Amino acid sequence: MLMANVTPYLDETSVETRFKVEASCIFVKNGHLSETGLIENAAQTCATIVGQSFFDDKDKDGNKNKVVGYISAVKKVEVFALPKVGDTITTKGELISRYDNEAFSSCTIASETFRNGELIVACTLNFLIHEV
Repeated sequence: MLMANVTPYLDETSVETRFKVEASCIFVKNGHLSETGLIENAAQTCATIVGQSFFDDKDKDGNKNKVVGYISAVKKVEVFALPKVGDTITTKGELISRYDNEAFSSCTIASETFRNGELIVACTLNFLIHEV
């Protein structure tokens, strides 16, 4: 399930996404986006920083490359509040470190998620990303 559906900003080291919490989301429980959903939102947001390097600029639909990413470690997660159905959250990611070789990219990314300007999640995640 796509958990970051609007990307107003993306460069080589940072990203910002938005996601409206819908009742149909598999991570919604009791009218709120769960902690697991918040981590998945952060992961999808953050993975775009490194993942974009696997795509050709001419491939606007992303059909030529298939990229898979895995959370290899959750270094830190602090959840301060759960957004409700109907809320729009904004998630920002910042690349901390990156290592590339022929088989994969490994990276560490810090992320913060906001609801109406209020910080609701702060986390640091490690990823392995590769083309299939």
